[in-house]
Amino acid sequence: MNKKPKICIGLSGGVDSSVAALLLKRQGCDVFALFMQNWHDTTGTLHGACEWEEDRSVAEMVARKIGIPFHFVDLSDVYRQRVVDYMFSEYEKGRTPNPDVLCNREIKFDAFWKAAQELGADFVATGHYCRKEVITDAEDRPVYRILAGSDPNKDQSYFLCQLSQEQLATALFPIGGLTKPEVRRIAREAGLPSADKKDSQGICFVGKVDLPVFLQQQLKPREGDIIEIPRSFYEGRPAPRSLAEMAQPVRYRREDGKVIGRHIGAQYYTVGQRKGLGIGGHAASCFLIANDMENNLIFVGEGQDHPGLYRKALRIRPEEVHWIRPDLRLETGGVRRYRARIRYRQPLQDAALHMCPDGLYLVFDEPQRGITPGQFAVWYDPDGEMLGSGVIDA
Repeated sequence: MNKKPKICIGLSGGVDSSVAALLLKRQGCDVFALFMQNWHDTTGTLHGACEWEEDRSVAEMVARKIGIPFHFVDLSDVYRQRVVDYMFSEYEKGRTPNPDVLCNREIKFDAFWKAAQELGADFVATGHYCRKEVITDAEDRPVYRILAGSDPNKDQSYFLCQLSQEQLATALFPIGGLTKPEVRRIAREAGLPSADKKDSQGICFVGKVDLPVFLQQQLKPREGDIIEIPRSFYEGRPAPRSLAEMAQPVRYRREDGKVIGRHIGAQYYTVGQRKGLGIGGHAASCFLIANDMENNLIFVGEGQDHPGLYRKALRIRPEEVHWIRPDLRLETGGVRRYRARIRYRQPLQDAALHMCPDGLYLVFDEPQRGITPGQFAVWYDPDGEMLGSGVIDA
């Protein structure tokens, strides 16, 4: 008689992973829970020191209610090395990283998976709203597909955009075919302690933070000028003549605008940011359109339709291009149409992907607001399968 595969559910104390665990148990799976602590330092966090302890307590209660074994693992050292240190490094360069994407690639489906294997796991399951399918190639080998979650308001496939075929082979997403209201209903009907728990916010496993205070642990404040760029700056500018020019953000100089305020350090701000700039006296809100790390300047424009916020193309360096489906990789010189997004929950946009010797260029049909270096661009086929991703270079 074949032995049942053993499944480890990453139980966070939230309702999504709780229902994922419950569904696996109801399906008759051999399942156990593993809670991971990834952060100790509360500097800059807005909810105090005990949030992770409360999450662990709820997770233990959920495991008892469902009737599955509960385990704990501390991954804070590897999380700091692979996620937080990367965050600090990116912000120092004036880029805006996405720690949730890194957490999935480096922690949940790597370090956490290894810890689960030590406890005998054959698969690892999470509470992500996405779907996985398996097909076979011409040589009858399995190929794993990531599809958008059934709930368009909660699709979390974006956060899994850096996973490999090897990682997907042992990954399970039990609630991917459900909507959030359905998950809440299942949790309440089962009497799970997490049924009405609010969704977590902020940085993956760190929580909601005051970002400048959090970053000041490593990046020292350095006051500089805020320069406002007027709309007239863009009048008469020549149209881009190449993909490289189309993807290149405008490089502003101090003399292109006027000083309207001071900031605490260019590394603390991100493209598209409105809050925290401390700028008044304008008819409309001001938004950050660029930062100059070398000269410690940030540039802003008035109004959410300011031309400096929009661009039609972006570039990804060759070494930063990741194909979830290597069998569908676009070769150098190729052009293919996709649907793409540049941030979580952005509606999918029509775009053309150009694979060039100096990198991948994603050219959108319509100008995109707030293309942000350091974030991930992700592309999907018309059926909703996520095929690849990459770190936006410019």
